[in-house]
Amino acid sequence: MFLKALNPRWTHWQGKRVWLVGASSGIGAAVALDLLRQGARVALSARRQDALLAVAANSALASVLPMDVTDPAAWRVVHDRLIQEWGGLDLIVFCAAQYEQIRPWELQSDKVRGTIETNLSSVYYGLEVILPGLIARGNGSIALIASVAGYLGLPNATVYGPTKAALINLAELLYAELHPKGLGVYLVNPGFVKTKLTANNKFPMPAMISANEAARQIIDGIEKGQFEIHFPKRFTRLLKVIELLPYRLRLTALGQMMKQ
Repeated sequence: MFLKALNPRWTHWQGKRVWLVGASSGIGAAVALDLLRQGARVALSARRQDALLAVAANSALASVLPMDVTDPAAWRVVHDRLIQEWGGLDLIVFCAAQYEQIRPWELQSDKVRGTIETNLSSVYYGLEVILPGLIARGNGSIALIASVAGYLGLPNATVYGPTKAALINLAELLYAELHPKGLGVYLVNPGFVKTKLTANNKFPMPAMISANEAARQIIDGIEKGQFEIHFPKRFTRLLKVIELLPYRLRLTALGQMMKQ
């Protein structure tokens, strides 16, 4: 007997109203294009309007709504416009991310602040705006794009990794708080995906997949009602095993990874 899905299953995307924040490139853009092909109405938000227009090209179902995710007021402006035009939202995907390769001895306050604001604080700004309406309706879903960098202390992720670990923790508590209110919560933990964020990495990135492959995994997981959507499995399952090791063995394994 199969375990019941933690979230509602999605049987189709035709006419669904999706707000995708962080849609200008990489995973966000790939998810947007996939959903648009399936007939969803997709609002595309990010800082770069030109990149958003390129994603939206040739689709009457796409709405381009540029915003700075680190500005709390911008969330309210775009949200209110969407509610006025669409009447509600079915899914909000938090995909905005900043990644700086930083070792502990290379910390710079501006890069620390920018990464935390983009990856973590912006999610709280968005939740403040969207949750009252979703709770009042008693339906709707939220997807947080975290990372396997949140499982373990991976190389070069001195600031990025902790922000993703915080998103994993946040998704778990959101599920506990919001599931009884009729809302869906999805946690997405990708491994290495070929994007501009990973292009400058100088260390081995096992099981690298394309942004289109990542988008398909995300959408498939949402359709199945999964809580945690992690991929590629051949890599993420290994990290989950390491995560369960006693600290001495776990730190040894991490040390070996950082030497590569």
